Amino acid sequence: MSGTEKGKAAAEQAKGKAKEALGRTLGNEQMTAEGRAEQAKGNARHAKEDVKDTFRH
Repeated sequence: MSGTEKGKAAAEQAKGKAKEALGRTLGNEQMTAEGRAEQAKGNARHAKEDVKDTFRH
């Protein structure tokens, strides 16, 4: 996986996790949902890069 894409995926996952936790703490369901969505986006980016790596080898 390219370092740039791997970094982006990890950043999205971390940002989403933090946003979800903050949303839960504040009782803000919209923020919690947005955090989950960002985590899912990061997971999808990571999975895409894993597939690309599989075909490169």
